[in-house]
Amino acid sequence: MKAFVFPGQGSQFTGMAKDLYENMPMAKDLLEKANDILGFRITDIMFEGSAEDLKQTKVTQPAVFLHSVVLAKSLGEKFQPDMVAGHSLGEFSALVASGAMSFEDGLVLVSKRAQAMQKACEMNPSTMAAILGLPDEKVEELCASIKDEIVVPANYNCPGQLVISGTNAGIDKACELMTEAGAKRALKLVVGGAFHSPLMEPAKVELEAAIQATQFKSPKCPVFQNVTTKGETDPEVIKSNLIKQLTAPVKWTQSVLNMINAGATEFTEVGPGAVLQGMIKKIIKDTGKEIIVAGVN
Repeated sequence: MKAFVFPGQGSQFTGMAKDLYENMPMAKDLLEKANDILGFRITDIMFEGSAEDLKQTKVTQPAVFLHSVVLAKSLGEKFQPDMVAGHSLGEFSALVASGAMSFEDGLVLVSKRAQAMQKACEMNPSTMAAILGLPDEKVEELCASIKDEIVVPANYNCPGQLVISGTNAGIDKACELMTEAGAKRALKLVVGGAFHSPLMEPAKVELEAAIQATQFKSPKCPVFQNVTTKGETDPEVIKSNLIKQLTAPVKWTQSVLNMINAGATEFTEVGPGAVLQGMIKKIIKDTGKEIIVAGVN
């Protein structure tokens, strides 16, 4: 069974989707439509912008979404998923690619999500850190031991790699504790704020109204969502999980394992970069199963 997966923020690069734009009329039409919807020429930044330009949240999230969705549509009959999933922002790409919502609605929501998260970051200066080489349970235990600051597990990326999220002081304290506990690395990330933590509550409230006002349909295959790690097809359940996603952890490891248990034998990453392929290879290492991991970018 074929699983198609979609990357999140951080996979962007200068020149993304330029070849699609230049060689496929369908891609050019969609990307020009995106310029109109967003009210600025995001394609100029995607094709020619600097790494700094692309790092702006209002650009990064729509850019990665656009690259992924246009790429999925360019596959035509080759895009026949039995299941899909996306990492954080990538969940929006997965929902559009699987037919749960329209391209236009997906782009509008992603743009609103980016702006809401940016505002939340400005209200609550905060950050994230990658913890390498500790069991998930140990990272959870150490986060819970910090009582005077907000520090929570945010991204369960793969065994031995868990990203934590919280206040600046909380992350500093957590990094000390993780290192003392034997982490190979406790690396603070260059991000705008504490994504997938309670500090994103203002963004969640703002995005909830937009999601509730958007029409969702049943996808053509199950969407394994970050919040529940289960294959969902009910539009109302999908909406609810999408709202919760901003303040809940991305349970990527658990989602991939559940997709394998549901019969996935082939994972294809659709979008810029190859981050998810690396994670999936680490996740499947202990399953003892022959699983193909590939990418289209």
